[in-house]
Amino acid sequence: MKQFKLYLIALLLVVLSCSKDDENNPQNDFSNFTSQICENAVGVDALYWDYSNALPVPLTQIPTIQNPGEFFIHSAYPQLGFTLPQGYTAFEISQNNPPAVGVDVIRNDNNVIWRYVPLVSFQGNVGINDVVASQVNSMFNFHNFNSSNFNVICSETKTSNSGGLQFTFGARLIEFGNFTGLVWVNTLYVPSVDSTSISVSISSAPTAEFDNEVFNTFLPISFQLLVIDDEVRDTDLDGVPDNQDADPFDPNVQ
Repeated sequence: MKQFKLYLIALLLVVLSCSKDDENNPQNDFSNFTSQICENAVGVDALYWDYSNALPVPLTQIPTIQNPGEFFIHSAYPQLGFTLPQGYTAFEISQNNPPAVGVDVIRNDNNVIWRYVPLVSFQGNVGINDVVASQVNSMFNFHNFNSSNFNVICSETKTSNSGGLQFTFGARLIEFGNFTGLVWVNTLYVPSVDSTSISVSISSAPTAEFDNEVFNTFLPISFQLLVIDDEVRDTDLDGVPDNQDADPFDPNVQ
């Protein structure tokens, strides 16, 4: 998903170049914010939708975890590591058939989930809508939602081709029952080997709490996974930057 990572890097640069006004209030009033690509989304929903679509958003500070809890590192993919908020638990996703790595971050009352799977591979050209549908259904199942009465607030699908590769992005912002959820999917199809690499993300919470979860959970975790200068990155939180740490993934070794 190199193309999408580049989009995220560009997004981070845009955010860091924004005005520093009102730094003491990172959760500015976004009640009137409107999406650049979805007229149905307003407020924090619109901001998070645009962010998930790799569009610049007017944040004046990098979102951070306000109540740090445990630190998660994927056993097979150490690059997938971040601090969780207190009251949340990380469940590692790791399988061989099909090959996949990822994580589910679930609030302890089971009402909030943030899922990120940076890599899962399949043979053949896997359709983006099939993957999006499977993740939306997974989100519904997590919240025990089995009704056909839901509202798709925003929907996006776009495909580009470069260097003989096919990149496709799909996303949905959905209200269902008492919950709001955002699902996005990236696929990379390589015709020469007839293989599709996929990354997916789910963010869902009670609608009444969604704005709060965006700022206190979803965005802070997501920003931890963006590119950070190695001079300040401290993966294992032992106080020693990774580039000076004998084992940057073990807080007991410096």
